[in-house]
Amino acid sequence: MAKAPKAKTATKTTAKVQPIRPRDLLIATATPIHPFDQMHGTDTSGLVPASDLVTGHENDEHVTAYYGVAPSILRTLVDHWRRTDPPAHITDYTFLDVGAGKGRAVMLASELPFRQVIGVELNPAMAKIAEANVALWKRTHKADPTAGTIAPTRIVLEDALSFELPTTPTVVFLFHPFEAPVMKLFLRRIEAAFAAHPGTVDLLYVNAEHGSMLEKHPAFHLLWQGSVPMTPEDHAADLEAIAQQAEYGSTGDELCALYRYTGRGKLA
Repeated sequence: MAKAPKAKTATKTTAKVQPIRPRDLLIATATPIHPFDQMHGTDTSGLVPASDLVTGHENDEHVTAYYGVAPSILRTLVDHWRRTDPPAHITDYTFLDVGAGKGRAVMLASELPFRQVIGVELNPAMAKIAEANVALWKRTHKADPTAGTIAPTRIVLEDALSFELPTTPTVVFLFHPFEAPVMKLFLRRIEAAFAAHPGTVDLLYVNAEHGSMLEKHPAFHLLWQGSVPMTPEDHAADLEAIAQQAEYGSTGDELCALYRYTGRGKLA
């Protein structure tokens, strides 16, 4: 997700003045084509605002937008995570992208030695694009003798609040996919799924809009927080893309945070 501006107030006279949320200021774009897509022939570029992601689901109003994570951000954040001394080896971890969109993060993660990579997406149109991208990704890697092995990867069309979470060590990737009401419910699902296995699920949170919620949560521990810079290539692409959004700007980095589910008082 792009950097959020300050919320404004609607100027039209209505029975009840509704605040304009940052997401309401976004406009749909299909260009520019990110270097990742230029290189791989995939379709992960552009920005899809929440207004174009309506599915009829009761939580549509809490969806943010689709915008593919910068490859350098994800790779750097995973490097930070690996330095936090996870209790299991990366090969034991499932990488779970919640709000996978067109699947860029899923494809990037599959190049790392995770046990498996799963992208969960609520919107059928986005999931269809992600599935096509992953299928192409698998074919090109299989056909290229110089390409590395990728992890088993799949896209699941489902609500993150009903998806059955893995019971093995898991890394949950969040690129600000939803607002606070859904985040609260999702954290409860993590607690329910991993209550007997504290310490085995970590959250990698990009554009950590609701980081304060996690920092105050009695069952989650902050491992690391900071700004992760993009490579010059990713920053150039971000500048070009965000320039089309009148109320947004690109700073060339993302506020990121890492959290570990430790249970309520079970781990130090």
